[in-house]
Amino acid sequence: MITILSRWHRCSCWCRRYLSSVRLSCSVTSGPYRLLSYGARNYKQNDFFRDLDREFVKFHKKVKESLPGSSWSPFKSTDHLPPERADIVIIGGGVIGWSIAYWLKQKEQIRDGVKVLLIERDPTYSQASTVLSVGGIRQQFSMRENIRMSLFSAFFLRSINEHLGVVNEDPIDIQFNPSGYLFLADEDRAALLEENVSIQRSCGAEVALLGPQQLKKKFPWINTEGVALASYGLENEGWFDPYSLLNAFRRKALSMGVYQTHGNVTGFDFFTHEMLTRSGDPVTFRRIKIVNVQAPNSLECQPVECSIVVNAAGPWSGQVAEMATIGTGPPDSLTGIKVPVEPKKRYIYVFRSYDGPGLNCPMLVDNTGVYFRREGVGGSYIGSLSPTEEEEPDISDLSVDYDFFQQKVWPKLAHRVKAFESLKVTSGWAGYYDYNTFDQNAILGNHPLVQNIFFATGFSGHGLQHSPAVGRAIAELILDGNFQTLDLNAFSFERICIGEKALERNII
Repeated sequence: MITILSRWHRCSCWCRRYLSSVRLSCSVTSGPYRLLSYGARNYKQNDFFRDLDREFVKFHKKVKESLPGSSWSPFKSTDHLPPERADIVIIGGGVIGWSIAYWLKQKEQIRDGVKVLLIERDPTYSQASTVLSVGGIRQQFSMRENIRMSLFSAFFLRSINEHLGVVNEDPIDIQFNPSGYLFLADEDRAALLEENVSIQRSCGAEVALLGPQQLKKKFPWINTEGVALASYGLENEGWFDPYSLLNAFRRKALSMGVYQTHGNVTGFDFFTHEMLTRSGDPVTFRRIKIVNVQAPNSLECQPVECSIVVNAAGPWSGQVAEMATIGTGPPDSLTGIKVPVEPKKRYIYVFRSYDGPGLNCPMLVDNTGVYFRREGVGGSYIGSLSPTEEEEPDISDLSVDYDFFQQKVWPKLAHRVKAFESLKVTSGWAGYYDYNTFDQNAILGNHPLVQNIFFATGFSGHGLQHSPAVGRAIAELILDGNFQTLDLNAFSFERICIGEKALERNII
């Protein structure tokens, strides 16, 4: 190719020399029109040379662009379409999906040994559960599995640049605020709180128990009426910026070779195999062979061949599962067991109180269920309360009901913090929980009948803080065949099939 370019360069120079000699030999050198004739011809010939030079420049550029490694192609661009094949397709581009993508590439044995495609339908993340969350992290759970996931996530976040840093990019700052969580319990729940703290400490969490007098001494702004006991996280608890973590996972995964595409998954194609049970009943086993992806604002649909699918679609995981025929059979059969995940809308309110708690304000979770934390400095806070089953709001949009704050949230806040009697609501937003209606806990692992689909969903509000641990766990299941670092079998789909709940007592 270099030889071709040099020959064209020599050709260009030869043309210029030849035409120059013609120009000089044809010039008029005598008579009254000598200067006029020469000047006119010279002007036209210079015009010709300029055009010729421009054409050679264009040709030279086009040849260079067609060299290997160039993005130029004579064919129409299809960047808006996903690749035709991938080893693993992840549905859902929230923090869980990108964490799984990162860990899959982190664990691959050779560079590009695993081709991973991530599909996200909303490139703006305007309705994504990740970026609309409060951003908390805590170890104060009642299940050991949740506590250990939180401990790993806290370690991961403290050393995040060692894991997710990208060469020649700015360092990651997730704006972690280690102010802790503070749970309050009345007389009826004090023994349960004490039992939870005992479990947390046995797993390595640093949590202190405070009586009413100790609580008042440490946080003078709290009204301790009705409080019998409190638990306070001493380290690895607080809050951070959700979008910064999502973007860090995404940026790192892309740098490692993960493919991404924007679009809607419209369905699946399967391999099927039928077997008979001991009683003679037929059972159909399926494996997804193709994921059909529709590009946004387009009628084009691209089939993607794959070996494994990961359902990390958050609140919409149940709908994706139904497209994979999960839960579409008779209600009293294994094929009729649905993925019990549905969207639940939750409000977050921003309010100001200039005389409210200061910089030592933790994430306070009241015994009434209301919670709040400091937001920046200058007397700003965010907080809310999960509605009862009868009060569940409509999920058709993300509008905010401010009457719910006035009637349900504010009275409880004002009772616990006297300064909040004169607070002022400044704004608010709403987001979706991927709510597990079965036991409000994660669903991790593959399905018994659609054997190559893996779930990472149903977190019911604590998916963001567990995302580093969940991504690693799903990558281990896929590439190693089982959990290697944390035993999370308690969250398998099997528990739903047999009706055995994994109960977490500390759901906010």
